[in-house]
Amino acid sequence: MRKILKKRLVVPVLALVVLVGMSSFKRDFFEIAKQIEIFTTLFKELNMNYVDEINPAELMDGAIKEMLDNLDPYTVYMNEQDVEEYRIKNSGEYSGIGAVVRGYRDKLLIVEPYKGYPADKAGLKAGDEIVQIGDVRVADFKDDAGELLKGAVNSEVEIVYRRMGETLKTTLKREEIEVDAVPFYGKIDDQTGYIVLSRFNKKASSQTEAALKDLKSQGVTQMVLDLRGNPGGLLTEAIAVTNLFVPKGETIVTTRSKVKKFNQEFRTRKQAVDTEIPLVVLVDGRSASASEIVAGALQDLDRAAIVGARSFGKGLVQRPLKLTYGTQLKVTISRYYTPSGRCIQAMDYAHRDENGKAVRLDASGYKAFKTKSGRTVYDGGGITPDLEVKVLRQNKLVQELLNNHVVFDYATKYYYTHQLQDYTGFSFGESDYEDFKKYVVERGFQYETEIEKILRKADEHEEMQLFGEQVKQDYNKLLQAIGDSKLTALDTYREELTKEIEDEVIKRYFYREGLYNYYLVQDESIKAAAGLLKNTTRYKELLKS
Repeated sequence: MRKILKKRLVVPVLALVVLVGMSSFKRDFFEIAKQIEIFTTLFKELNMNYVDEINPAELMDGAIKEMLDNLDPYTVYMNEQDVEEYRIKNSGEYSGIGAVVRGYRDKLLIVEPYKGYPADKAGLKAGDEIVQIGDVRVADFKDDAGELLKGAVNSEVEIVYRRMGETLKTTLKREEIEVDAVPFYGKIDDQTGYIVLSRFNKKASSQTEAALKDLKSQGVTQMVLDLRGNPGGLLTEAIAVTNLFVPKGETIVTTRSKVKKFNQEFRTRKQAVDTEIPLVVLVDGRSASASEIVAGALQDLDRAAIVGARSFGKGLVQRPLKLTYGTQLKVTISRYYTPSGRCIQAMDYAHRDENGKAVRLDASGYKAFKTKSGRTVYDGGGITPDLEVKVLRQNKLVQELLNNHVVFDYATKYYYTHQLQDYTGFSFGESDYEDFKKYVVERGFQYETEIEKILRKADEHEEMQLFGEQVKQDYNKLLQAIGDSKLTALDTYREELTKEIEDEVIKRYFYREGLYNYYLVQDESIKAAAGLLKNTTRYKELLKS
């Protein structure tokens, strides 16, 4: 019943979003006033006359959020709690237990404890399920239960959690948590430095600069900047990071909007740290937004070679706008464009398919642009690397296994059934992979391919009956064959899946620091980057061809 009520409120509330753009407000003043009046009277009558008691705040919160679902996924309403979470994310500092958690309806799952912080010191591990915080059962808490883990420095919190079927209890003392933008840097070899930039919070440019200068003082003469898995963050920090490698006054990104004040050009404002050092930037399908601004600008300016896999493709810019009572609207205000003039936005949220999902831009419609030296690059669909690394390629199977947490859960099982003393010689071998395949089958993992969706839809068409029983049987055999081939696909994409599994497993034993050290000697993308930098001729050809 509550969901039906929310649906009834969505259309009237939709008019409110127009308030974001003053130009639209002026053009449609009468329509806005009309819709607001309709909504106000509807909400009042509903509150007074509905048969059961309703919670106006909860109803409004849900209606607004459902309304915004019709736009892009980055335009969101933030209540007071969300606003604080957003501030913490950008500052990189908060007080809590020091762990990444994932929320479910009845539990919180520890995804990754930070080394040396309260969760780690209390012995919590990735895969632990928190079911109670203090005297609050997570299943009974309607809001984000993860917020209960935060609190004043030195305050204590008791949690009840489940691990491999056993229920345990522990007490943690909260600490000030600092989330580094650069969690690791080191040397691949005597000449090649390596910097991991995992997020674009307020520390991103300062920590990247410090790492760059330190590595240069150690004799490094070429550099690899790793942006894989970096979801983005602050636009200003993306520009500042790019500024470390390009001269003052270079255009890094422009933003274009229907609102004139949001049409801006952003240039580098400081002297660079090093404009000559050979540079490779690593990206993958989870490198998004600010990561793509850095990679796109360095590619367009022929300042770095991009290595890895096509990036996510988020070319939209958001800004938080203050509302009343401490709430905010984080709204998409513009699209951003790299120095060559391309926008790499992959999803078209203005157009939806029959299931209401945004349409991905077709590669045949990508437009060509030129880098500073005349190389051809394309818009749409993310940043295409100059040198592709096979194991980083995105595909439906791997993505579904990750999204459904199959790889994560298998790593939990692996951790409690295997001993691993040293990451340097670790590899996920043949017998291990067979065990993983068996786990996928036992888990009952299923996903529907686009071909299956089309075939099932065809089966429902009335004309299918005209083709006779033999065609019907052949059709069912085809569907069965496609289903069977999904298991074969586990072998087809073994390299890609093995990398995902190895990454997750190593973090369980040696934390993220151990993973990055493992990368320095085993990672295929880093090997490709270092090899490219050593091949000076090839590196220069990539940037000038």
